[in-house]
Amino acid sequence: MKALILSGGKGTRLRPLTYTGAKQLVPVANKPILWYGIESIIAAGITDIGIIISPETGAEVQAKTGNGDRFGAKITYILQDQPLGLAHAVKIARPFLQDSPFVMYLGDNLVQSQLDLFLDKFKSKHLDALTLLCEVENPTAFGVARVDQDGKVLELIEKPQVPPSNLALVGIYLFSPAIHEAIANIVPSARGELEITDAIQYLIETQKNVESFQLKGWWLDTGKKDDLLAANQVILDTCLDSTMAGEVDANSKISGRVHIGKGSRIINSTIRGPVTIGENCQIENCFIGPYSSIADRATIIDTEIEHSVILTEAKVIGIQQRIVDSLIGARVQLKVTPQRPKALRFMIGDDSQIELA
Repeated sequence: MKALILSGGKGTRLRPLTYTGAKQLVPVANKPILWYGIESIIAAGITDIGIIISPETGAEVQAKTGNGDRFGAKITYILQDQPLGLAHAVKIARPFLQDSPFVMYLGDNLVQSQLDLFLDKFKSKHLDALTLLCEVENPTAFGVARVDQDGKVLELIEKPQVPPSNLALVGIYLFSPAIHEAIANIVPSARGELEITDAIQYLIETQKNVESFQLKGWWLDTGKKDDLLAANQVILDTCLDSTMAGEVDANSKISGRVHIGKGSRIINSTIRGPVTIGENCQIENCFIGPYSSIADRATIIDTEIEHSVILTEAKVIGIQQRIVDSLIGARVQLKVTPQRPKALRFMIGDDSQIELA
């Protein structure tokens, strides 16, 4: 069994951050989104992993993630020159996949891991495709599956005006080698892409064994700022362990679950968890409220932050009003003079310098 993770695309919904970096490397609770998928796949016992990368961000993904040693896996990078669809990604990965069954995982998804159960069903029933589904409130915004009472997939419909169910395609699939024949027999969609839903529909129409598995935990799509902040909140709620590896002075107050990385200094500040702070950060005269993640080497002085994600080496200094619901990019420099509104909301791309006077 192999794994294929898709880590291409342009991440247009997370711009301006993704003008300068891969959306799959944006951190949630100070860990790149992509790494959660890798860890979930390895936890299910799959260690031979191919990662689809794009010309724009592939070098960054490869440099940050490496050859897989840090995860106990072997990672092969596969360049997709143009964004021609998920099925096209499988097609160009055929030399890596060969005739092995595989899991296909969209690299900007976060799920409460049930991949072992997903894998067990696929193997025990000798399926050609198994789709992971999740109940959603707005099925018109997703690819939706029509299934029978036993979970057999009858039809896949992309963003239907009249949904046959509220079961959305999560973006995690298991395939037998039969998917390659299916992809060879489909044509590009109206948007010029080879759609994986068309390939699965081909399997259904040719009487292959296609079933579904309904996810019972959470599923988080991190494609937009608010989605990423929601994902950060869920991960901090469910996965954060309290660790105090940095220095906290006597004038600071720490409450709730808080992780403070090595080399970080907390001076005259209040931190109310769940909060994660990376390594070599300086936090001085601050209030850091719940559901905040602050990455390595950030400097935050005279500032209040809550429910926000601050990336590597950002400097946020002299802000007397509270920053909420914000995503602040790497190496951003943000300074604010007094007499501003009571709450500020930002989405700031990497390397920006902003001063509000």
